[in-house]
Amino acid sequence: MDLNLDTARAAFDASTDFTVGIEEEFALLAPAELGLVARFEDLRDAAAEDPVLAASISGELISSEIEIRSGRGEDFAAAVAAQRDHRRRLFALAAERGVALGSTGTHPWADYREQQIIQTDHYRRVEHGLKYVAWRNNTFALHVHVGVRGADRAVLVCDRLRPVLPLLLAISANSPFLDGRDSGLHTARTQIFTKSFPRCGVPDAFGSWQAYADYIGFLVRTRSIVEYTQVWWSIRPHFAFGTVEVRICDAQTTGWESEALAALIVACVAQAARDIDDGVPFEDLPRRLIEENVWRAIRYGLDGELIDLERGELFAAGEALERLLTWSAPVRSELGLEVALPAHNGAQRQRRMAEEGMSPAEVYAALVAETRETYAEGTVEVSRWAR
Repeated sequence: MDLNLDTARAAFDASTDFTVGIEEEFALLAPAELGLVARFEDLRDAAAEDPVLAASISGELISSEIEIRSGRGEDFAAAVAAQRDHRRRLFALAAERGVALGSTGTHPWADYREQQIIQTDHYRRVEHGLKYVAWRNNTFALHVHVGVRGADRAVLVCDRLRPVLPLLLAISANSPFLDGRDSGLHTARTQIFTKSFPRCGVPDAFGSWQAYADYIGFLVRTRSIVEYTQVWWSIRPHFAFGTVEVRICDAQTTGWESEALAALIVACVAQAARDIDDGVPFEDLPRRLIEENVWRAIRYGLDGELIDLERGELFAAGEALERLLTWSAPVRSELGLEVALPAHNGAQRQRRMAEEGMSPAEVYAALVAETRETYAEGTVEVSRWAR
């Protein structure tokens, strides 16, 4: 991984505003019992016969997980079109090889001790450096890259979006079950990954590219990292792509939710950039205050309350989406971004299914069926979720 800071700055200076890349992580499952299966290497090798698919899949720590990537889209619509094509290819290949795919933030009952780390140089380094923290991280996420021109501007966008991260987390919460039981959390994934990995979660506000570069330089000099991707912040300027990468969200069960959430993230990044360009006033809040909302999102999701950090007042977490939609309305209109999400997110729906008497296995089977129907077919039932 190139850690040349001059090269990284040049990538941002040459970047194009509001290009989009989407990355979705899926669990690899046995078709009948739906337990995790170590089949990544099998699917990767089989994908070699499809150059498009081979270029769009990636490993993600454990052999029972696979990532599908859109690549760079010149706009959101282009990224979604590419991602739908890549999904269809992946789901078809998985079905041919006797593998099902799941899309929740955690697997509800798999034993992390039975999972295998994939054998790449990067993940060998991750396992060697983190041990139990890496072994325990059997989680699945949605990541969205948005092009931002200018290195200083990209860092300032990350700074401005720090208070937004807990709202996105509450909206996307989709992992209440873990280790065969209700965790009591709405996003157990965040507790396992974001609260355990080093250099993860809500970053400090850096204020400039130079301050961020100084931080990365410090990590390199002290041999804390050897690759840029060992900086796991929930939002980060990505050195290779010249993008702001938002990494806070759980994987979404349905294709249309994943796309709507990605559209919301693009809108937030673009609106933050527009606000910077227009000189809209902004105060960098202490990380300790933002973390209060992160915890509330982890524990209660959309069922709880969040803190309006500017006013010091509580508001219903269910209002998080409307707040972000109101703020981002100008840029959503400019870019033609539609955001249609359900009234209840994945964690809420899973709990309601369990409360109605479904066993964890029955709940997960229903979710896997939804994932297959919506991701593999590449359709978006906006009317089903319209608010």
